[in-house]
Amino acid sequence: MDHQPKFFENLSGTGKAIGVLTSGGDAQGMNAAVRAVVRMGIYVKAKVYFVYEGYQGMVDGGDNIVEVSWESVSSILQVGGTVIGSARCKSFRTREGRLQAAYNLVQRGITNLCVIGGDGSLTGANLFREEWSGLLEELAQKEKIDEEAVKKYAYLNIVGMVGSIDNDFCGTDMTIGTDSALHRIIEVVDAIMTTAQSHQRTFVLEVMGRHCGYLALVSALACGADWVFIPEYPPEEGWEDSMCVKLSENRARKKRLNIIIVAEGAIDCHNKPITSEKVKDLVVQRLGFDTRVTILGHVQRGGTPSAFDRILASRMGVEAVLALLEATPATPACVVSLSGNQAVRLPLMECVQMTQEVQKAMDEGRFLEAVRLRGRSFENNLNTYKLLSHKKPDAELPKTNFNVAVLNVGAPAAGMNAAVRAAVRVGITEGHKMFAVIDGFEGFARGKIKEISWGDVGGWTGQGGSILGTKRTLPAKYLEKIADQMRTNNINALMVIGGFEAYLGLLELSAAREKYDEFCVPMVMVPATVSNNVPGSDFSIGADTALNTITDTCDRIKQSASGTKRRVFIIETMGGYCGYLANMGALAAGADAAYIFEEQFDIRELQANVEHLTEKMKTSIQRGLVLRNENCNENYTTDFIYQLYSEEGKGVFDCRKNVLGHMQQGGAPSPFDRNFGTKISAKAMQWISKKLKETYRKGKVFANTEDSVCLLGMRRRNLVFQPVAELKTETDFVHRIPKEQWWLKLRPLMKILAKYKTSYDVSDSGQLEHVAMHSPKEAETGAI
Repeated sequence: MDHQPKFFENLSGTGKAIGVLTSGGDAQGMNAAVRAVVRMGIYVKAKVYFVYEGYQGMVDGGDNIVEVSWESVSSILQVGGTVIGSARCKSFRTREGRLQAAYNLVQRGITNLCVIGGDGSLTGANLFREEWSGLLEELAQKEKIDEEAVKKYAYLNIVGMVGSIDNDFCGTDMTIGTDSALHRIIEVVDAIMTTAQSHQRTFVLEVMGRHCGYLALVSALACGADWVFIPEYPPEEGWEDSMCVKLSENRARKKRLNIIIVAEGAIDCHNKPITSEKVKDLVVQRLGFDTRVTILGHVQRGGTPSAFDRILASRMGVEAVLALLEATPATPACVVSLSGNQAVRLPLMECVQMTQEVQKAMDEGRFLEAVRLRGRSFENNLNTYKLLSHKKPDAELPKTNFNVAVLNVGAPAAGMNAAVRAAVRVGITEGHKMFAVIDGFEGFARGKIKEISWGDVGGWTGQGGSILGTKRTLPAKYLEKIADQMRTNNINALMVIGGFEAYLGLLELSAAREKYDEFCVPMVMVPATVSNNVPGSDFSIGADTALNTITDTCDRIKQSASGTKRRVFIIETMGGYCGYLANMGALAAGADAAYIFEEQFDIRELQANVEHLTEKMKTSIQRGLVLRNENCNENYTTDFIYQLYSEEGKGVFDCRKNVLGHMQQGGAPSPFDRNFGTKISAKAMQWISKKLKETYRKGKVFANTEDSVCLLGMRRRNLVFQPVAELKTETDFVHRIPKEQWWLKLRPLMKILAKYKTSYDVSDSGQLEHVAMHSPKEAETGAI
């Protein structure tokens, strides 16, 4: 849909009052959402109030409902939990309690509520909204308010954001807090893996999720667990035998560690609980394995929010304020949610109803229906897990006689190994022989190719870097040697996992088809680069891990600055000419400015930024953070900006600079990258199988059409295969970036939240969609 850009200057909230509260269980990222609501509210000239302690504070009134300023939400972005408190509230469940809450809101003129919580909190908000006019009438009868107030405050608008680590709310791919909870789980699993390698051990890990198995399922995918128990998909009768057979087979294959993940609400097919203790006892009794139970409990709720959660919560907070400003008496209460990488608005009660349907299906034993109702993202996770975790006996595997090669090209990116593992295992399941190419195209030319088996890629998901080795070398100068190797090893298809060089490499190989028949085979590319600069995909494997590294570093730097007042830090990020890391890192870390190549800047802008920081130092927030993409401008280098700021800020603030460098490429992959890598790669391998069948004629594979060389990328809400030849028109080859980049739309967000005047295009917002649109029949999303 091409909208005329619509800017929100005409949506001024002057005179409006917005209340923000967090309710139910806490979740990391709630503070980022609160911060965004407050700052966006103040930005559009609305009054914003904190409601402390959730609905309890609304009922108690008094000091629990307080007008807040810009500075009130400083330094909370990186804090876990919720600074405005959350409480279960019995009195709000009574009409008397809601009457008191309505009175307290009317006293302050609040008729817009932003509620951050789970489905219970949001259902309560909707009931409050439906009763609102009746409550005001009753207050007028009791002479607590006058008739004028009844008219003036006649309607209550509600917008919800889902804060829940379980990701148990239908209608959104991710709830605020889920990604951070996965970070906590994966940190524990990675730590357990190192100790368990020393002894042959089995670990049973219990994770949260009383009614929803999302955390258990995704962490099982992200660490390659041997078995997972979730409420939506109970194991079949006789699972005890199957599990023990699987565990002993893995031991026989020299696997020193077994991991079993149990969601706290796991059940069997008769709706009887499966507990972590029960699983442990079973393993000990049947197999005699040394087995330990670890219950993660509230660790999962704690800690600092991940970069993904901060960005998600900030986007949703801004979107929630816009939704409140646009709301009319006829607008139903809505919830701001995420679909792919789009913020969408959905009717609150439709989502709640569907969430309740899942529970009903589970209670009635309709488990396949429960999985379907959870949505396409959940269903994809389950299917991918089933595909990758259980190897069929060789006798049951199909035999296609096709050989498929996998290679990494470009710089290392966290998550590459997870993608290779998925490709190898899906390929073997589909009946192909899988070959690993060491050291990219250069290794290919030198014949560094070996067959790779199911067991060879065990334990790869959590490994950073590239185990296969990767080089930036392009194939053009080695075409003849690569063609020889393809012929010698009878390679019938290629899967390339890498960055911009991988894309260029596939363009070169497809151009060489006229000369070499060996390249007339299906080829697919999966984008993996920290720079996130590959055309045809909104996300690349590795970018999320790099973003978390940047955010963690910025947190530490901000902390060091809070000890020494009036200091500005200038941080240089990677990314080539692509400003993704600098821009999104700035949004996640709460920076004051981010300089990127895509948005040209001059000395006047640098001067304005210095003045902005000088003003900021007069407030209670006496520190600044500026990010600069490495290639944003050849003259305004990091040193130049540092010296300019130091000179202009003399007497007001001092400066420090930091170049993050290669640490952004390293480290263990984040849950998002492990999962995205696993799912996108599995899908790419299934495409290869389909293409091989289509192009197999008279005993050989021959593919020379444009659509047999594709890139699989995430586009808005869907994973799409696009011929690389068609992507040429979208590419700026000089600067190695796509000509159009979706995240540039989020640039004004960072500026608004840092108190700059800017205009924000809201043409993508404002359409209320229906939950039915998110049925699993729709194309798959890349959200994890």
